[in-house]
Amino acid sequence: MVENVIFDVDGTLVDSVDEHAEAWRRAFLHFGRDIPFAHVRSQIGKGADQLVPVFFNDEELERFGKDLEEYRSQLFMNEFLPKVRAFPRVKELFQRLRKAGIRTALASSAKEDELKQYVKLCGIDGLFETKTSKDEVNQSKPHPDIFDAALERLGRPDVRTTVVVGDTPYDALAANKLGLPTVGVLAGGFPPDDLRSAGCRTLVKDPAELLARLESSPRAWPWNEAGAVQPSKDE
Repeated sequence: MVENVIFDVDGTLVDSVDEHAEAWRRAFLHFGRDIPFAHVRSQIGKGADQLVPVFFNDEELERFGKDLEEYRSQLFMNEFLPKVRAFPRVKELFQRLRKAGIRTALASSAKEDELKQYVKLCGIDGLFETKTSKDEVNQSKPHPDIFDAALERLGRPDVRTTVVVGDTPYDALAANKLGLPTVGVLAGGFPPDDLRSAGCRTLVKDPAELLARLESSPRAWPWNEAGAVQPSKDE
């Protein structure tokens, strides 16, 4: 039975992937690199330390990497964060998990100031045990550092009783390095096959489906198939 859940946040609890992608795209353009939106979006889920080197070389990063990251951060906070919304029933999911005695942690590649805003948006302050962000570790996803820090703060529980919930292949790849099974959330917009290939054990549409599964079959949660998303013909 699952006793601990580690949640990614962007694209998992809040609808923010497109906003992050556009903020990065505009930041790259400001620094002379015109990158298609879809290419940038495919990298969302990584922190800046892993995302930016995909598009800029070491010499460029040495010259303006910190300025680029700061520009993107301010752009996102001022223009894009106000557009972000929590997915439906996130607060109810966390309340139900707490009632069931399942401990929760947030583990995000976002900066700490962004993560604080997400907690407010979701209305979950006081409903989770701990949180970690990119600011607290050396490397972001797909490296396992953020999830490892969350495990440490949860008291190093048995990985067999712990599950990661995330919306990107980078969440699954990071979790797999620690032996943690992953639930893939389709609401973030990543292709189902990409999530499965990265190691997601099961897929759900959004937090509302996770809540429905918990209410229908708590002892089998989250692997029970009640209300499971059926692949479309295009998948």
